[in-house]
Amino acid sequence: MSGFALFETSIGMCALAWGPQGLVGVQLPADDGEPATRARMKRRFPDLREGLPDETAQRAISAIQGLLQGLHDDLSHIELDMRGVSEFHQRIYAIARRIPPGQTRTYGEIAEELGDKGLSRAVGQAMGHNPFAPVVPCHRVLAAGNKPGGFSAGGGALTKLKMLAIEDARPNGMASLF
Repeated sequence: MSGFALFETSIGMCALAWGPQGLVGVQLPADDGEPATRARMKRRFPDLREGLPDETAQRAISAIQGLLQGLHDDLSHIELDMRGVSEFHQRIYAIARRIPPGQTRTYGEIAEELGDKGLSRAVGQAMGHNPFAPVVPCHRVLAAGNKPGGFSAGGGALTKLKMLAIEDARPNGMASLF
């Protein structure tokens, strides 16, 4: 069974799409609210219909809602269908998924783990194309000097900082803005 569903979270209306091999995409809230989130899902997944989530998708929804309420669930138990994701991006996403809630890493640190500090920009680009946020927690990956850097979700870097604050992350001991 496949489909997509919208669901409310503490940061707004999110969505996810699922198929027989796991989640095929997750959508953080769009700037223009629920109609924009729904429209983006229809564009991303034109062959899927909106409907009631199956049991696996419902468990993922509950876990994402919990994370965005401050529960420290790393979401590593959520199965992702990465058939449409390049092998390089899969390697980066696997590293990002090991970052626990409340902690952060930089693009450079992930690049070093890949074996080449020069890949920092490529890591940033992979995070910007992440189809599974926050299951692949790109919000926990920061620019040099632990600066927020970009964030492609609605609200941009402010949403990233809000998500980090929910997790009680304090890169460089910075105080929460919220």
